[in-house]
Amino acid sequence: MERRAFLGAVAGGLLATPLAAEAQQAGKVGRIGFLAQGSRDSGSHIAEAFRQQLRELGYVEGQNIIIEYRWAEGRAERLPDLAAELVRLQVDVIVSGGTLGPLAAKRATSTIPIVLTSAGDPVGTGLVANLAKPGGNVTGLSNLGPELSGKRLQLLKEIVPGLFRVAVLWNAANVVAALAMRETEAAARTLKLQVQSLEVRGPDDFENALLERKVLPAAISGRAGALFVVDDPLVMGYRMRIADFAARNRLPATAIYKNFAEAGGLMSLGASLEHLNRRAAIFTAKILKGAKPGDLPIEQPTTFELVINLKTAKALGLTIPPSVLARADAVIE
Repeated sequence: MERRAFLGAVAGGLLATPLAAEAQQAGKVGRIGFLAQGSRDSGSHIAEAFRQQLRELGYVEGQNIIIEYRWAEGRAERLPDLAAELVRLQVDVIVSGGTLGPLAAKRATSTIPIVLTSAGDPVGTGLVANLAKPGGNVTGLSNLGPELSGKRLQLLKEIVPGLFRVAVLWNAANVVAALAMRETEAAARTLKLQVQSLEVRGPDDFENALLERKVLPAAISGRAGALFVVDDPLVMGYRMRIADFAARNRLPATAIYKNFAEAGGLMSLGASLEHLNRRAAIFTAKILKGAKPGDLPIEQPTTFELVINLKTAKALGLTIPPSVLARADAVIE
């Protein structure tokens, strides 16, 4: 699976990169609200990708733009207040990842433009009316997370001999994670795999040793042969702990973004978070220059990164089939 360009929802130059000089608007300083469900530490790489693309477009933080960062630290219940705070600051645009953050922003304002960086199902969750013609004040990018469930399960089945039971770790408080869970169960039935549900709902399920005492050990006692991590800002904020648990218990684990494989998980398959946030910066720049969000089609990824952690595979005693290695975009050794 070679690394390919990210294709927009509509061909042509709709979101073509403007010249840097065009971004310099006679003394105007743009104010951007960056609303994230995760923590500053876990989201620093995506925030930097966003800033870097803005710089390439001529928007430099502290010079002609101000970015107001708001981090919910994994607590989704904080998002409405943080969104309302950005609205009170009268930002020119709100940029938000996942689905819960954008939903909170949309409830807080119907006039300030909102740019999605990685929404799971923008239409199904009511963020936009239509992908091609969003209408309203929301536009941006979808990550197609739920639709990848079957492909990730198929890869697990190819890699893990005799796999018949998969534990699925998901955030039951996230509507898109719930959709992904249903997609995973449907795909598992097709692949003749049993699913064991491991639900979390907030940081308290991860703090101290509670996760290891209550949630993840159920995968071991339930004789699961692999761990399937559903995309969610809360869950992925604890990817290091999850990957460590999986490694110590010899449990092959997969998630959607490559930072999970980099943390020690067996593999990941999904769109690049950094690329999604760079594309979000292009949407943001267009809006700062006067474009209406409702006129900018939602972009969907058409290509994905498959990352295999060979070091983890060897520690688990697994041999990655050549057919899978040939499809990998990156291999961690």
